[in-house]
Amino acid sequence: MSESKLDLLSDFPPVTTEKWMEKVTADLKGADFNKRLVWRTNEGFSVKPFYRSEDVEALKTGRLSPGEFPYVQGTDKSNEWFVRQNLIVKDAAESNRKALDLLNKGVISLAFRLNKKDLSADYIATLLEGIQADCVELNFRICVRRAADLAALLIDYYRSKNYNLAALRGSINLDPVNRMLLEGKKLSRDFVAERLTETLRALEALPGYHAVTVNAVTLSNAGAYCAQELGYSLAWANEYLSMLVDSGVDAATAARNIRFTFGVGSNYFMEIAKFRAARWLWALIVNQYTRDKEAAKMYIHAETTWFNMTVFDANVNMLRTQTEAMSAALGGVNSLTVIPYDSPYKPSDDFSERIARNQQLLLKEECHFDKVVDPAAGSYYIETLTDEIASKAWEIFLSVEEKGFFGEIESGAVQQAVKATSEARFKAVSSRKEVLLGTNQFPNFNERASEKIERKNEPSCSSCNEGTEMLPPLRESTEFEALRFSVEESAKRPKAFMLTIGNLAMRLARAQFSCNFFACAGYEVLDNLGFKTVEEGVEAARKAGADIIVLCSSDDEYAELAPQAYEETRGRELLVVAGAPACMEDLKALGVEYFIHVRSNVLETLKAFNAKLNI
Repeated sequence: MSESKLDLLSDFPPVTTEKWMEKVTADLKGADFNKRLVWRTNEGFSVKPFYRSEDVEALKTGRLSPGEFPYVQGTDKSNEWFVRQNLIVKDAAESNRKALDLLNKGVISLAFRLNKKDLSADYIATLLEGIQADCVELNFRICVRRAADLAALLIDYYRSKNYNLAALRGSINLDPVNRMLLEGKKLSRDFVAERLTETLRALEALPGYHAVTVNAVTLSNAGAYCAQELGYSLAWANEYLSMLVDSGVDAATAARNIRFTFGVGSNYFMEIAKFRAARWLWALIVNQYTRDKEAAKMYIHAETTWFNMTVFDANVNMLRTQTEAMSAALGGVNSLTVIPYDSPYKPSDDFSERIARNQQLLLKEECHFDKVVDPAAGSYYIETLTDEIASKAWEIFLSVEEKGFFGEIESGAVQQAVKATSEARFKAVSSRKEVLLGTNQFPNFNERASEKIERKNEPSCSSCNEGTEMLPPLRESTEFEALRFSVEESAKRPKAFMLTIGNLAMRLARAQFSCNFFACAGYEVLDNLGFKTVEEGVEAARKAGADIIVLCSSDDEYAELAPQAYEETRGRELLVVAGAPACMEDLKALGVEYFIHVRSNVLETLKAFNAKLNI
């Protein structure tokens, strides 16, 4: 056997960046490189179409190892994560039965949402009966005022079962700021500091439990971008850390008791980079309080985001959550919850919960994502994204810290910034700059969703007059869904007829575009192979009972065909021209009123058609 190493690259001479750019410039044939190929992210930095080694030479992140401070590549040398499922506890015995069943189906982390009025020793004993607390991660959420009581009851229960308390893992999801954001509850800084300190001290006997959580997922679910979610969450956590230290808690102990819950969206590579940047920046912050490197390790729980989930074509939600779960796993989270695909319109059932669990189990058992730590390390693209997101998040962190995070929450400044972002994203969805498959692009033409809705009430966006400004979870598909529901509930389903004529390639392309356009509102769309004359097409449309006739042809032919169609349809059907031809202003002067094209605001245009059709 040859002892020489196989070197496939030796046969290929290196190519310089200048040579690559020469080739790219030639292929662009005069088009502007920055406009055509450079992508401007929502975070405010530019992403190039390719990266080279020189792009990352100055970055320190690529030269680190897993488990090495500041933990960009992970806090240890394993990529194992807990598969978590959430349970809302209405009946302790019933929740216990479900929890035991889940533990036999691959779940290794449970999160219980408890009712404060039911909290007692018997309640905890019933809920945890038969659950081996030293084999799973157990997480609890309860009212802010009862968190310390819960800690005491858990410790008493574990001691009664003779557990080694140091071996138990879990958390009490104490997060007063999150309550302010979700409920508009006004809490004083002193009150928050007292609740954090008393709960942390009550939980001292459980060193493997985290007492405090920063629920940054609230920001993600309200529409925040990656860097915004990260920057605010760091300021949020730093505020808690400062409160605890000021209350006399050792800095290392305080840092160890803080965990983060991030949302994870569908921007695949950005989300991977976000988790890497999060560990990095948190380690730097904690390092300013204590030199205990173990305390600087960030514990991350991730949840797939609510913001991009849809009611229509809901199976696409499974595709969204799968890529999100992949980002979280590759990004090195410690635990993960996948939201069931049917959550936007009904309480999840056994099937949807099984799918959500299995999405993680497939990543582990079949894709072996848990076997490799930070596989993205060294990627020029990911390393650059990590650095860029970290820089933008750090800018936000410093800006908020200068003014005081708690004060920014009380004044509503943080909430307003996130709402401004979500409004921008809603506009991007309405104009298809941000695509929601099955909702604003390529909808299921014949789907009717009204009958499957069991959960009708979306969270309110209103603010609490006597408290803080709220930041409720939103879904960016809601306006399109409301539009489509109004069509489903109308007495007549509108028909949009494609009058295809002239240039074959253009009429087919524009008919397809127009069918998708009107189907986003739930209209019945009638496509055609083509007509010889405008008169023939209009006659066929009337026989079909069309409300809208969409003229689909080439720009050059519209100058002749559109006036003919206008004369044939005047005062009867709504005539729409598919495209934005050079003669558009002349056609408008003639009386042709409606045009649809790639620059159209789909949502506003469809709302206008609904109004015209009295829907």
